[in-house]
Order: sequence, then structure tokens, then C-alpha cells
Amino acid sequence: MQSKIDIIPVIRNLNHWPRFRLRLFAEGAWVGLLSGIVISFFRWCLEAGTRLREQIYVLLMQAGWMENILWFVFLLLASYVLYRLKQHEPEASGSGIPQVKGIILGVVRLRWLRVLWVKLAGGILGIGLGLSLGREGPSIQLGAVTAQGMSRALGRTRMEERYLITAGASAGLAAAFNAPLAGAIFALEELHRNFSSVVLAPAMAAALVATMVSRVVFGRDPIFHFGMLPPFPLRYMWLAVVLGIIIGVAGIIFNKGLLNIGRFYALPVFRNDYMRIAFALVTAGILGYGFPQVLGGGNDLINSLYQLPLSLTLFLTLLCGKFVFTLISYGCGTPGGFFLPMLVLGALCGGSIGILLVQMGVISSYYLTNIIVISMAAFFAASVHSPVTGTILIMEMTASYEHLLVLCTASMIALATAQLLGGQPIYDTLLKRSLATRQKVLPAEERRNILELTISSGSVVDGKYIGRIDWPDHVALVDIKRGTEEIIPDYHTRLCAGDYLYVLTDSVEAAEKVRNLVEHENA
Repeated sequence: MQSKIDIIPVIRNLNHWPRFRLRLFAEGAWVGLLSGIVISFFRWCLEAGTRLREQIYVLLMQAGWMENILWFVFLLLASYVLYRLKQHEPEASGSGIPQVKGIILGVVRLRWLRVLWVKLAGGILGIGLGLSLGREGPSIQLGAVTAQGMSRALGRTRMEERYLITAGASAGLAAAFNAPLAGAIFALEELHRNFSSVVLAPAMAAALVATMVSRVVFGRDPIFHFGMLPPFPLRYMWLAVVLGIIIGVAGIIFNKGLLNIGRFYALPVFRNDYMRIAFALVTAGILGYGFPQVLGGGNDLINSLYQLPLSLTLFLTLLCGKFVFTLISYGCGTPGGFFLPMLVLGALCGGSIGILLVQMGVISSYYLTNIIVISMAAFFAASVHSPVTGTILIMEMTASYEHLLVLCTASMIALATAQLLGGQPIYDTLLKRSLATRQKVLPAEERRNILELTISSGSVVDGKYIGRIDWPDHVALVDIKRGTEEIIPDYHTRLCAGDYLYVLTDSVEAAEKVRNLVEHENA
């Protein structure tokens, strides 16, 4: 395992920039191939597990009390297996996206092979048995650790490894959702928060190749099917604003629920992680008899919404049930994310609002599916604070490319609403909370990280000479790229908006300070 960053290979890569970028693109394609295979296997197992679970409940409905008791005994045994897996590799718990962000920031270290198999085994078992968790977060982490394993095998530098990890995460989302553009944009907007071409090239290559692998296995159909999805009339565009505001508030409530579910599991009755997991799985077992719609990620539930009766009571019941069970499932700490359940909650919120609008005579029921699709994008933007990813993701998942304008509008309004109410990006908040509770801090040489930052127009450093900038401690400016020009930094170099800076730091605090200097406008 790498224990320190070797600055000489990093400088060599920066000095041979065109060749380095070409190599990253080629390696990104290989990452996409390997990640696509792993994630397609994961996705196939989950779909097979879902079908098997549904068949088991059909049989249990007709079986005697002994068979039903044995089923719950099996759930308790499965809970113990998940408990042991969590103990074996805690970093495989949850969605995995905060851990991936931590790797890229240089503050989290993962044992890639252990995370890989534990995430696969735990995700297949937990989600397959009905926990309201999605495959997308785990797929992103699986893609990331697959890329990390390839990087270690090739002996790449830590800087290059983080580019490849980003590419693996991009491939994970692309293969899970059959959405290559969303995978690449997610890597740029959410993980790196930097629309750099050097990040885009391997991320795009990985997403495209992973999607090809996924389509070979699962076909070309979009993930969500809404029957006929008509164009949304411009005369109803004001509804996108209304939806954005309402869904923005709903996204805040969802985030607060996720962040506070730990208080429920801190009750004295839950003495250890096994009891938390057992409670979640037993709850899933009970729901499987009378409320199976809320089990699993919820892909089938979304696809069935346009066929359900226009009953506000039904949609609100599904919304409340899915919301509560998602919190219970995520809070127990087994491998699995809330990415897909979050979209399901957005769809159910939109469906409830749409039915109310239909009953009030504001719109025709013909446009109810439009309201559902718009609400999914808005809910994602409100929770994750990544409106571009949400817009492109929903367009690809529903094949509704003509809805770009209304999806963008609703997403931006939802984001603005969430920010005005003090909402924080859920994955960033989860990462900060995880770092605050970690007992082991990485040594300085392992926290060292080369950051790629883009100078924003109007930022503190825009137009200033390097020697006149008050740089944070523990920061070294390594290189500057200006278009095709390579600049060796010195005290007399004047920085300009659009420059790419490569900064070496060993502190999260210093990294955040220099990012604020470079990328935020000067107030």
C-alpha cells in the first residue's frame, strides 16, 4: 500500500501533460470495463434476489405458521451475517459515496479488496431481503475501489489514482442507472466539484464503457418507464417553480431524517449493531406481507406509479411508508444507499402534488407523469445540491430529453429553496460527520494530496501575483496550466481567471481554505 506521495512522478506527469491526459483516458476505459463487469454482476444479483423474495412471500402467504416462523429465523441469521460483515469492514457500510469523496480529498483510506467483496456480499443480502436501500451508492463505491485496485496494480501515483477513482465512481453510477452522461457529470459536479478536462476525460471514458457493458447484460431500455410521457406545455412552466419550492422543503426534511435516524437507534433497546440490523430486517419481513411496495430500492414502484389509481390517500401512504422504512434501513448501517429511494420519494411527492392539482382542476391528469419526473430531479437537487447531475440523470433514466428546460428550472428552484432554509449537501454532511467520529487519523504523508483547482473570475487570487497572496499554511503551489500553456509558478507569476492550479496540501482545513481563495468570488 502507498504510504507517501512521490512528488517526482507527479511533477513528471504535469510536465508531460498531453501524454498524461491521453494515458488517463485509456486507463479510464479500462476502469469502465472492469467496473462495468463488477457492477453488472451486482445489479444482476439484486434483480434475481428481488424476484426470489417476491416468490418467497407468495409461498409464505399459502404456507403454515411453521414455515413463516422459519422465515423470520432466517432473517435473524442473515442479520448476524450482515453484522459480522460490518464489523469486518466498517468502510463498506452505508452508501459508500461519502467514503469515495473522502478518498478523493485524501482523508479516507480504503482497503479496496476487502471493501469490494464485503460491499458485494452485504449489498446483495441486505437489499435482496427487502431493505429500502439502493444499488447506486454501492455501485459508485464498487467502481471506485475497482479503479483503486487497478491503480495499485499499475503502481500509479496518488494524484493519478484519485483521477482513476473518480472515473470508477463515474462508471458505477453509469452502469447502475444506464446513464453515461449523468455518471460523468456526477464525478465532476459532486465528487471533484471541478469541471476540469483532465477529470472529464477518464470519467467520460469509464462511464461510456461501463454503460456498454451494462447494456450488453440488461439491454438498452431506460431504467424508468412511464408509458406515454408527453411534452410539458410552456403555459404550465410556473408549476416548475411551485414544485421546486415544495420539493426543496421535502428534500430538507429527508436530509434531516437521515442525519437524525441515529437518535432512534441510540435508544437503550438497541444495545449493539446486530440488534439494529435485526430490527430493520424483521421490519422488512413484516412489511413483505402487507406493504411490499416499500421494500427494496423502489425501481418497480416508480415504474408502476402511472398505472396506480389517482388516489391521494394511496400516494401519501406510500410516501410515508417509504420515507420511514428508508430511514430505518439506512440507519442500521448495512451496505446500501439512499440514492434510488430518494428518487422514489421525489416521485411520490410529485405524484401526491400532481393528484392534488388534478383534483383542483389546475392541470389535466394527462400531465401527472410529467409532474412525477420533474419532482424526482428537484428532490435530488434539494438533497444532494447537484442540480446539473439531477437534471441529466432524470433525462437519461426516463429518456425524456425534451424536458431539459423544465427539469433545470425545478432543480435550480429546489436547490435555492434548500439553501435558503439552511440545507447542506447530504453527502458532504455525512462525510464531515464520519470524519468527526473517526478515532484514527491518517499520518501526514498519507493525507498529502494534489488538488486541481480552477481560478474563478472575481476570486481573491484572480489577477494577483503569487507572492502577494496570503496562502494558507501547509500549501505548496506545484504547477499552473493556462490553456495549452504550462507555467512554472514563482512569486512574480500573475494568476488569471480560468487558470488551473495544482496545489499540494496535507490538511483538509488547508485544502478548504485554498479552495475558498481560488474558486469563490471575493465578497
